[in-house]
Amino acid sequence: MAPKFSIITPSLGQLDWLRLAAASVADQEGVDVEHIVQDAGTGSELEAWAVQQPRLKLYVEKDSGMYDAVNRGLRRAAGDILAYLNCDEQYLSGALSEVANYFTTHPEIDVLFGDAILVNAEGVPLSYRRVTLPSLVHLRLADLNTLTCATFFRHRLVDAGHLFPIHLKIAGDQYWVFQLLKSGIKMGVLQKPLSIFAFTGSNLSHTAGAGDERFGWLPGEEKPSRWLRPLVVVWHRLRKFVAGAYRWRTVTLKIYTRDQFDRRRKISSRVGFRWPKKGAT
Repeated sequence: MAPKFSIITPSLGQLDWLRLAAASVADQEGVDVEHIVQDAGTGSELEAWAVQQPRLKLYVEKDSGMYDAVNRGLRRAAGDILAYLNCDEQYLSGALSEVANYFTTHPEIDVLFGDAILVNAEGVPLSYRRVTLPSLVHLRLADLNTLTCATFFRHRLVDAGHLFPIHLKIAGDQYWVFQLLKSGIKMGVLQKPLSIFAFTGSNLSHTAGAGDERFGWLPGEEKPSRWLRPLVVVWHRLRKFVAGAYRWRTVTLKIYTRDQFDRRRKISSRVGFRWPKKGAT
């Protein structure tokens, strides 16, 4: 039997972007999916829009931040495979079918990471992010090398108490993956593009808080000697090179844009691997 998906989206006054993310979930074919939107309370316009979305369940309630909202949605989820998709992210066509097939054929894997494409606010591709498996030694010294918009996991992780830390506001993803690795959770990669992350100009990852939490999330007893960092970086980049992360690619996307939110728009661009600079448009 094919697994059911539950996709969680934390929301706060981002209806213009939310309707694009929701459309990318709603048109996924060949899968059973529920889309849970956890909104902190942003008005009647959102509620009027939500009742017209057949796959979407809206919950409006105060929360303690993004990760608290995600956890609330995860506790409500009925799916076998879970994920969270922010308002400024979208799934590519057929992404959930690819993920369902992977989990069906790899019953030993609890967490799956896929490739993702970074785009600007108009949907033009800026960078291709080839995924490699995260490791404890790398996470102790550098940023998480996977994107949550292309991360999927089995419901049994939530049943076991593996929720996101609400004491963090930006780096909760990194802490979550770190704790899963320490617990011996088995992970896999699907080196196919599954999603996009849009630089909207107000992404949490580009706030001052993101820099403050870059290493502040790591428990004191876990902090390694900084002299190891160059060796770890070289090792990590070698792994990425072998995986093909540094190749230039011509990518063609079919995504929803703010000027065409009722159907996917085809956009092509030649891109490399670098993370765009702050303020990229």
